[in-house]
Amino acid sequence: MNLRMISTTNSRHRNSEKGTHKNTKLPALGASLAVPVVSASTSMALPSHGMQELLLPSRGIRQLLSPMPSLSTFPAHTSISVSMERSASPRIVCRSGFLKSAAAVKVIVSNGRPDGERGEIRLGLPSKGRMAGNTLDLLKRCQLSVEQLNPRQYVADIPQLSNLQVWFQRPEDIVRELLSGHLDIGIVGLDTVSEYGQGNKDLIIVHEALDYGHCRLSLALGHKFMKENGLKYVSFSTGEGALEAAPAMGTADVILDVVSSGTTLRENNLKEIEGGTVLESQAVLVASRKSLVQREGVLDTTHKILERLEAHLEAVSQSMVTVNMTGSSAEEVAKRVLSLPSLSGLEGLTVSPVFRKRDEEVVADCYAISICVPKNMLDISVQQLRAIGASRVLVSPLTCILDEGSPRWQQLLSELRL
Repeated sequence: MNLRMISTTNSRHRNSEKGTHKNTKLPALGASLAVPVVSASTSMALPSHGMQELLLPSRGIRQLLSPMPSLSTFPAHTSISVSMERSASPRIVCRSGFLKSAAAVKVIVSNGRPDGERGEIRLGLPSKGRMAGNTLDLLKRCQLSVEQLNPRQYVADIPQLSNLQVWFQRPEDIVRELLSGHLDIGIVGLDTVSEYGQGNKDLIIVHEALDYGHCRLSLALGHKFMKENGLKYVSFSTGEGALEAAPAMGTADVILDVVSSGTTLRENNLKEIEGGTVLESQAVLVASRKSLVQREGVLDTTHKILERLEAHLEAVSQSMVTVNMTGSSAEEVAKRVLSLPSLSGLEGLTVSPVFRKRDEEVVADCYAISICVPKNMLDISVQQLRAIGASRVLVSPLTCILDEGSPRWQQLLSELRL
C-alpha cells in the first residue's frame, strides 16, 4: 500500500499572489521595466527604446503581424519576442508551447541591448507580502534605505550604494534571474533558494541568517527527504491553496507544507511528524558566482551590503550599559566587574573617571563603567552590577558594531578563490 503525499510550491508567497491577472507576469529584466497590457489590438506603435510587454489573443497577434507570411504556421499558443534595435528592423523570435491561459501570446519589445553589456548592478528583493516589508525594514535599519519613487514601479535605488538598481520580483523569480544572470545579488528565503536553485553551484549564500522569515518546510525537497529516510512506497502530487484540507478530503494521507507557528495545522487537527522537518529556513543574502567574479563592482557592493548587515545584526543582540561605581582606582573597579564572567563585554569594558564639583573643588571620586551585554542577559547583568556597588544604570540600544574583519567575507573570497 502506497502512502499518498501532497506538497505545494512555495506556500510562503501564495497569499501575496491572490487577485493578480493570470496573464500578467513580472517584468523581464533584459533591458528596462516591462509594462503589462491586457488587451487585444490589431496595431501598435513600437518605441525606439525601452521595453513593453503585451498579452494578446493569438488572433490579435496574427492581425498585428499579418504582413508576415509565415505567421499563419505558428501554433495557437506561441511566445513571440519582438526586439527593437536602433536603425534596424524588429527581430522576432518565436517559441511554441502551451501557456496557462487559452490562446494567449506574449510580445516583448526591448531595446536590443544584450544583458551582458549592462553597466548597473542589480539587487533583487521580494515584491510582496511580509517578506518584502521585513526586507525593506532591515535595509533601512542598516542605513541602506530603498528609495522607490512610485510604489507601482518594480525598480528602485539605494542612494548609499552607487550604480545599484533594486528590482522587486517574486522570490522564486529572484532565484531564476540570479541563475540567468539578469540579477547579481538577492535577498530571499533559504527555502526558495533550495527549491528553485536545486543545488546550482552558481548560487552562493553570502549571509545565511538575516534573522527574519523563519519557517520549517518541506517542498520539492520532499522526494529527497523520503528517499534518505528509507520511505520508498510514497506517491507524490502537488497542489496549491489550503493543503491542510487534503487529509480530511481524502486526497492525501500526509501533506508537505511551509510551517511558521503551526497554528493552522493545529486548527485543522493536523500534527507535525517528529523528525519530519526537511529544512529550517530564514532570509538569506545570496549572489551569483558568475556576477561576483566577472561583473565589475558586484563583489565590492556585496562586501558593503554584507558589512552593513553584519554590523546591524550583531548590534541588535547587544545593549550598552553604563553605570557609576566608587572605588580606589580604575584598576580596582575594573577588577571587581571582570570578576563576574558574564560581564566581560565584547572585548572588555571601559572605565573612566567621573569629575564632580565638591566644596569648590573638582574631584574624581567615582568611575563610569561602559560595557556591552547581550540583550537576553540584560536583567541579570544589571542585578550583578548593582550587587558590586553600581548605581545610575543607563541602558542604550546599539545600531551597528563594525568589526575589523568578517569571517563570512573571508569565506566568500575563499569560495571564489580570490
